[in-house]
Amino acid sequence: MKRMIVALVAMVLSVAAVSAQNYMVIDSEKVFKSLSSYNNALEQIDQLASEYQTKVDAKFQEVERLYNSYMQQRASLSETSRQQREQQILQLEQQATDYQESLFGTEGELMKRRMELIQPIQQKVFDTIERFATQYGYDLVIDISANPTVLYYSSKVDFTQKIINALR
Repeated sequence: MKRMIVALVAMVLSVAAVSAQNYMVIDSEKVFKSLSSYNNALEQIDQLASEYQTKVDAKFQEVERLYNSYMQQRASLSETSRQQREQQILQLEQQATDYQESLFGTEGELMKRRMELIQPIQQKVFDTIERFATQYGYDLVIDISANPTVLYYSSKVDFTQKIINALR
């Protein structure tokens, strides 16, 4: 019986604490997409990714061309020549893979460029959200674009448009 009373009191206190919090909801995806600087940065990144992909594809096409040539000539090559050609193909394939990683990997050129272009915009948005929340006394900011488990929220707590206006 005591346990039930303690559990009930704890539940009432936690509900009271949650209801006492002042929170706001935003859709960060909508905020970012409303910024021309963000959209321009994404276009630049997409264009760069396309250019990089063309270069990577060319390297792998060269590997494929060498492999196909080797397969056609394989029967007429000596064992030593076959091993040399196979080694050459494997080295070229490894170089192409390393090149691809240097461009598209987590430490690659595309990620570095993305950080250069996007991070300042993100920081500006996050600073604006923090200033807004602090100025109007909000204790919690919920991003509905990143949280698929939010099942309902009142439009009264959605401040997405106000954040967009504050960024302009």
